[in-house]
Amino acid sequence: MEAQNLVSWSDLKLNPQLLRAVSELGFEHPTEVQRRVIPLVLGGQGVIGIAQTGTGKTAAYVLPLLKKLTHAQGTEARALVLAPTKELVVQLATHARELARHTDLRIVTLYGGVGPKTQIEQMQAGCDLLIATPGRFMELYLRGDLPSKQIKILVLDEADRMLDMGFLPQLRRVFEVIPQKRQTLLFSATFSPKVEKLTEEFLLYPAKVEVTPQATAAREVKQVQVHVPNLRTKINLLEYLLKEPEFTRVMVFARTKQAADDVFKFVERKELGPVRVIHSNKGQNSRIQAMNEFRDGHLRVLVSTDVSARGIDVSGVSHVINFDVPLAYEDYVHRIGRTGRANQPGDAITFVTPAEEFHVGQIEKLMREKIQVQPIPKPVVIEDTLKEEQQEQNRELDRQRRKMDPSFKGAFHDSKRMRK
Repeated sequence: MEAQNLVSWSDLKLNPQLLRAVSELGFEHPTEVQRRVIPLVLGGQGVIGIAQTGTGKTAAYVLPLLKKLTHAQGTEARALVLAPTKELVVQLATHARELARHTDLRIVTLYGGVGPKTQIEQMQAGCDLLIATPGRFMELYLRGDLPSKQIKILVLDEADRMLDMGFLPQLRRVFEVIPQKRQTLLFSATFSPKVEKLTEEFLLYPAKVEVTPQATAAREVKQVQVHVPNLRTKINLLEYLLKEPEFTRVMVFARTKQAADDVFKFVERKELGPVRVIHSNKGQNSRIQAMNEFRDGHLRVLVSTDVSARGIDVSGVSHVINFDVPLAYEDYVHRIGRTGRANQPGDAITFVTPAEEFHVGQIEKLMREKIQVQPIPKPVVIEDTLKEEQQEQNRELDRQRRKMDPSFKGAFHDSKRMRK
């Protein structure tokens, strides 16, 4: 049967235990990526899946993987899922355990930031599916605490992010220590040249499933950009928006850890929360607790940097606010994918200074669509730009012009020459 004609879960040849879990979780119909990927995985095919967060890609590989594992067997892991961050590992394991609720399959997570003792004990007690970060996987393998000879299925999730975070050397080492005869699945939101090179190196004749064109924003997300002159006006705009009652569950993205902390302190001081902040300087337990509070509805606002937010799968996020425009343009797609999930509507609002307009243009080229410009709401106070910030914006504008035209000398150069 053609994949596009599969419209019900029963058509996908899943076993009764998985169908029961899917029904209980309220998944009425398989998504496009699930309809197309599940038959390929069950058929033993290697797969490259280009799909955004929120499209159902996790279940697209977890469900057939669980069916192939069938039931608990032996003590050593038979399938391995690699993900770039601790948060994503925890999120994937939560999904997998929900789908495996009527099986006896054992799912173990491995990630850094905590001692390995408990994780090793869990593996030794018996493991069928291992979900891990590449670093902790190799650490325990090299210690002799992680047997890998029974791994027959390997999944790389968010491969673009792993490569952006510099995991390629670790991935190569993982590939060397697991059986060469295996089924390999790779999932990524974008098919960048780095991801393409990785697939050529480690996947043999894979089927490519591209649910939407690479780096395309989710259709359910309404995107707008608001041009502001400076940082202080961004703060005023953020305060104005968070006073609106329809901003019920909001993710605010900042480019740096310092900016994230500053936004968090402002929102907390103005009593516009409850609010928490997550970034790499926060402890593992603090980050997981903040995500759980946000997911459970105890937080109104979660402020985050890009890396820390990966793996947050929260339904009902009403708004994403890009306080800063990301300089890694693919991150924009990941950011706004935190809302508009599971076919629910969502809004993404991006604050754009003059120095950030260039980057928005590059994001629009990547997505092959324009982001609607909206004016600053009239009640928002537009502040004067401080001298230091204006100078930094001018320097950034010069850098951008020089990048586009190497012969350009810069505004500062021109003004200096005119004074002579």
